[in-house]
Amino acid sequence: MAFRLKLVPDHTEIDFFRWQSVTFGGSIAVVVASILLTIFMGLNFGIDFRGGTTIRTESPQPVDVGAYRQAIQPLGLGDMLITEVFDPTFGPDKNVAMIRVEAQDGEEAITPEVIRSIETALQTADPSIAFTSVESVGPKVSGELIWSAVMAIGAASLAIVVYIWLRFEWQFALGAVVALIHDIAITIGIFALFQIKFDLSIIAALLTILGYSINDTVVVFDRLRENLIKFKSTPLRDLCNLSVNETLSRTVMTSGTTLIALIALLVLGGDVIRGFVFAMTLGVVVGTYSSVYVAKNVVLLLGTKRDWSKPSGTTGTQFGDVDA
Repeated sequence: MAFRLKLVPDHTEIDFFRWQSVTFGGSIAVVVASILLTIFMGLNFGIDFRGGTTIRTESPQPVDVGAYRQAIQPLGLGDMLITEVFDPTFGPDKNVAMIRVEAQDGEEAITPEVIRSIETALQTADPSIAFTSVESVGPKVSGELIWSAVMAIGAASLAIVVYIWLRFEWQFALGAVVALIHDIAITIGIFALFQIKFDLSIIAALLTILGYSINDTVVVFDRLRENLIKFKSTPLRDLCNLSVNETLSRTVMTSGTTLIALIALLVLGGDVIRGFVFAMTLGVVVGTYSSVYVAKNVVLLLGTKRDWSKPSGTTGTQFGDVDA
């Protein structure tokens, strides 16, 4: 007999609305608190958003990121990002690295004196190192990056809402957008609370969280729509509970396996990707919670039609019978 791992029994009858005032009300309170934390404490923007200087190095010796970082850290220059550049055209004697140092207080870019001190420090780690270029990113460009990041998240959220509206009903679309706001706001709030570095990699994580969260929410919504057709006289509250219980095993298995990989990366991945992985880990947990406790609560509060065989002329449900 084949072995099957079951984290959740095949049939569960959990009442997810039993503590509705605590779960849904608590979610609203946490979202509000996260927004206030972001406004009053601010985010600890990284080089991408604060501006800084990028130094490109080249050496016949392999790039030792740890040695480079250890050589520069005594200078006390704050946020620093060191990455090795890989290119198939590079020969074995061409090892290139990019060193990004944040702009110092009151300056658009680091001064020539500081650049020389960085070069001197790196030469102690690798005497054969050469410096091929120095480029600075000022506050204006950083401000444009912040605006672009906001636009990217907004555009992704809008596209998701339109899809849900076409696939289901406007009540489902509103439930989905509330869940997405919940996930993004709490994730950003945690970064503001603990002043974790916030850079472009975190924006990538937030966009990934949007896709992951909506995927889980759509699974619950799809089962709810099937149950609305199947049980026309059953109260909507009971159908919401039934739908979540029927998809609970899938939700737990998907989130659990994703978290295993993320936690491994969080522990073993190193400093370069730790912020991205932390945001993803937090987003998976919060996104799973919102799919179960937030999105369906909004649908229950707004109500929805029960006869899906008659598409409404005011919504996009003409696409409701198309497989996702």
